[in-house]
Amino acid sequence: MVDAARRGFLRGRPRPRAELRPPWALPEAAFVDRCNRCNACLPACPQGIIVSGDGGYPTIDFQRGECTFCAACVTACQPQALLRREGEPPWGYKASVNDACLPARGVECRVCGDFCDVRAINFPPRLGGCPEPQIDSTLCTGCGACLAPCPTRAIRIG
Repeated sequence: MVDAARRGFLRGRPRPRAELRPPWALPEAAFVDRCNRCNACLPACPQGIIVSGDGGYPTIDFQRGECTFCAACVTACQPQALLRREGEPPWGYKASVNDACLPARGVECRVCGDFCDVRAINFPPRLGGCPEPQIDSTLCTGCGACLAPCPTRAIRIG
């Protein structure tokens, strides 16, 4: 059996960089050890947001759409690198907004809020300027619905 960690070390890349993993992924180290890169989760995702990432491991691409937490990827995962546990959220990812946001530059924009089904993005009034988005982390599911429509790519999920 080939020691993948040693082979990666000799190539100068011991582990793939941390990326956004599919919902219900094991913690990163356990995920990388358990996932055999069969990619069965890619076609199982009805939204098509699971793609082959660094090292061939599945990762989430929110530019393709949002996660609906349907768990089809979990069902397709035979090595159980994705493991749904009752009562636990699918992941700890949350949305955040950076300085590229249009309202921070005085331009009215509420696109991200329009796409947020759980209404985690609010635009409280602000004196002397456009209302800027505020994300309620208790409501945000990290689904990524707000990311792709953002015209300046000011939203990050992590």
